[in-house]
Amino acid sequence: MKVALVHDYLTRFGGAERVLLELAEMFPEAPIYTFLYDEAKMGGYFPVGRVRVSFLQKFPKWLRSRPKYLLPFLPVAPETFDLRDFDLVISSSSAFAKGVITRPKTVHINYCHNPARFLWDYSHEYLGQQKVGGLRQLFAKLAISYLRLWDRAAGQRVDAFIANSRATAGRIQKFYRQTAKVIYPPVYLPDTEFLLAKNETVEEGEEYFLIVSQLTPYKKVDVAIEAFNKLGLPLVIIGEGPQEEYLRSIAKENISILGWRSDKETAEYYKNCYAFVFPGEDDFGIAPVEAMGYGKPVLALNAGGAQETVLPSMTGELFNEATPEVLADGVRRLRENYKNYSPLVIRKWAEKFSEERFRREIMEFIEKVRYN
Repeated sequence: MKVALVHDYLTRFGGAERVLLELAEMFPEAPIYTFLYDEAKMGGYFPVGRVRVSFLQKFPKWLRSRPKYLLPFLPVAPETFDLRDFDLVISSSSAFAKGVITRPKTVHINYCHNPARFLWDYSHEYLGQQKVGGLRQLFAKLAISYLRLWDRAAGQRVDAFIANSRATAGRIQKFYRQTAKVIYPPVYLPDTEFLLAKNETVEEGEEYFLIVSQLTPYKKVDVAIEAFNKLGLPLVIIGEGPQEEYLRSIAKENISILGWRSDKETAEYYKNCYAFVFPGEDDFGIAPVEAMGYGKPVLALNAGGAQETVLPSMTGELFNEATPEVLADGVRRLRENYKNYSPLVIRKWAEKFSEERFRREIMEFIEKVRYN
């Protein structure tokens, strides 16, 4: 069976790229097709010899780094990939990769991280962030409307959908009118030796809270910063993104924004933090589950994937609104219940999302789709 993998962009390493990495290890002979590729950042994960890029890679660097200017070309890019020789195509997509064209006998499975949110449920916020008016605003609305039509049509090219959460499956049903199988992303879980050496209840240790996230508006890291500014509690933030400069400007001395850190460095922060904070809505959210793999309780917004991964009073707490005041109340509740959280129980729950479980469920689904 000849397999090809397709992914939107390989320009940074995040949750979607962790899923692709697992798929790439499952199918080591499969080439990886992508619109844009940054070898300096991604070559260590996805060697250049396996990667096949689109015509967008030939664009000037200043244009490649401004995704909104590439929008007119993005529906075309997946349609230019020549996938005639493959029996199975697995696209990993948050937007356009599912639009590939395959032969009638080729099985196309899409692992959907979410339907393109800037086209659907996040479109008004997205247009507002562009800060354009007049004819440019009208053109942007027309472009979004056209891209929605293309996106709906591209969804019909997929033979079978996999969703990363029930929340994503619901959006696939709503926007594409397709049923999706829920297979949670693979989450790396560390050895349990350091957990077993601790007491039954979580030790407070260095009492800093931790966020590991892209620094983009929808992640709501600014809400957490405002809350911790008022609480005065230590908060460590690992990540990079377009909001980084702004977030640094509003953070007080009790908040440390470290930027990008390697997996090894980040693991040490997971291991030694007091608790993990997840202030925005995500379709799954790998980072909170990674924190639970270290036995750490999680405080998360009661929306999206966190509703499926965080068990109140057992693996952490949920708060109902992304505002500093409500998040701060969640911090209070988590601290009051802190001694009731068992790191071993939290870790056991996290094992539900392991890499081994992901591989097994993916292979079972592929066999079902191919032979049914």
